Amino acid sequence: MKVFVGTSGWSYDHWEGVFYPAGLPARDRLSYYARLFATVEINASFYRLPRERTFLDWKDRTPGGFIMAVKANRYITHVRRLRDPEEPLARFFRAARCLGEKLGPALFQLPPSLAFDGPLLKEFCRSLAVYGHRCALEVRHQSWLCEEAYGVLADHGVALCVADTAGRYPYAEVLTADFAYVRLHGAESLYRSCYTDEELAAWAGKIRSWDRDAYVYFDNDFGGHAPRNAAFLRGLLTP
Repeated sequence: MKVFVGTSGWSYDHWEGVFYPAGLPARDRLSYYARLFATVEINASFYRLPRERTFLDWKDRTPGGFIMAVKANRYITHVRRLRDPEEPLARFFRAARCLGEKLGPALFQLPPSLAFDGPLLKEFCRSLAVYGHRCALEVRHQSWLCEEAYGVLADHGVALCVADTAGRYPYAEVLTADFAYVRLHGAESLYRSCYTDEELAAWAGKIRSWDRDAYVYFDNDFGGHAPRNAAFLRGLLTP
């Protein structure tokens, strides 16, 4: 069981003077971050797929053993809506694999308007299987929380993302793969609230009980809550 705890994204101007030293150049943020955490979720790739040379640069600026989960581009999930994914998936993995041994799971976040579709999910999972890579699915429509969806994901080893979104989107702690993927957006206010020590202790207990590799990313970036919460949770989970 390996647990990786970090934040979703690292280059936030409002972390200057809170997490990053004042005056630290933006280009040096990743190197600074990687001295304190062993993993990060690349969130910018959701909006625009970085070039291969950008992934190579990130690989070169992080130490050995550092893991980077990558959020898949929204063209796959929000434009194509999982349909005919072969070409964009090939483009996504071709770029992301430039991270080499530092490439962690790929996260596919669905739009709130996309309801569960069994045949569509099966076809998409078959397309993912070609790459033999750990993948997670973050759903945002209530209809996905059903036994049929869990079964399809489990059959293909795709993790259902455990996403805490302050009640805005569906929530389920259903493990469908040999690893868990957790996104903590804020318990009280989406992206803005800081988790309490008691809430983080509860999360540590859950993660231990799952008894499998886990990737945990805080997305409550407001006020620098994410790195503070990530450091505290990591401490709870460190033997």
